[in-house]
Amino acid sequence: MLLFGTAGVPLSTKKRSTIEGVKRVRELGLDAMEIEFVRGVKMGKEMAEEVRKVAEENKVALTAHGPYYINLNSKEKAKVEKSKLNIYQTAVIAYIAGGTSITFHSGYYMDMKKEKVYEIVKENLKDVLKRLEEEGVKIWVRPELTGKPTQFGDLDELIRLSQELEGVLPCIDFAHLHARYNGKYNSIEEWREVLSKLEKGLGREVLKNMHIHMSGINYSEKGERNHLNLEDSDLRYKDLLKVWKEFKIEGIVISESPNIEGDALLLKETFKRT
Repeated sequence: MLLFGTAGVPLSTKKRSTIEGVKRVRELGLDAMEIEFVRGVKMGKEMAEEVRKVAEENKVALTAHGPYYINLNSKEKAKVEKSKLNIYQTAVIAYIAGGTSITFHSGYYMDMKKEKVYEIVKENLKDVLKRLEEEGVKIWVRPELTGKPTQFGDLDELIRLSQELEGVLPCIDFAHLHARYNGKYNSIEEWREVLSKLEKGLGREVLKNMHIHMSGINYSEKGERNHLNLEDSDLRYKDLLKVWKEFKIEGIVISESPNIEGDALLLKETFKRT
């Protein structure tokens, strides 16, 4: 089954907190929420335990998004170490909160050859995974499919990372995919190609355990510019939902549109009717 939710606390939440956000998600009739650690992991372990309790009571599935300041391919060692720490902390706190999956933007190519960057990102991510394994933190670590060609994280790179590193799967952001290629990936045939490639590379199990980001998007030849509400964009989301149904995918769909809960509800209701 697919669960639909918001990227962060719903806008209509009266008291702005993660706990109140989880409760509001359930009031809205949604099923999931992504905890946004985008400006740093500022939640302690005790609060994470409280969040877990409330999420379990309200039957709300949780994921988390790591800080924006991550670049596993930085030329500065201190920035790489900070990036690794950011991913580690996101995973630990999300795990304590009952989250099943974290995502993050891995970094930039920095005018280097893609293969070289791949190896650097892989080795740095391997360090994080080793530490998490040693500490018994069991959560899916998911590099996100990114929205600009200057960013590491195209579909092939993410499939390969997932094949070579245990505990890693992709977070598929369909808006980013559309923007990264300046308007491509906006048809039933292209989306079938994406899901078929995932299944071929990672097996049927990946389609039963998806972490998806959705929104409308504004883009140029340089890729992503900003997120839009679905109805204000050119993304043919209704056709995309048909392909999801065709492939019988399961997992969590997070709305990153400006009207986060509005589009989460739109996606849930449209999918139900598809």
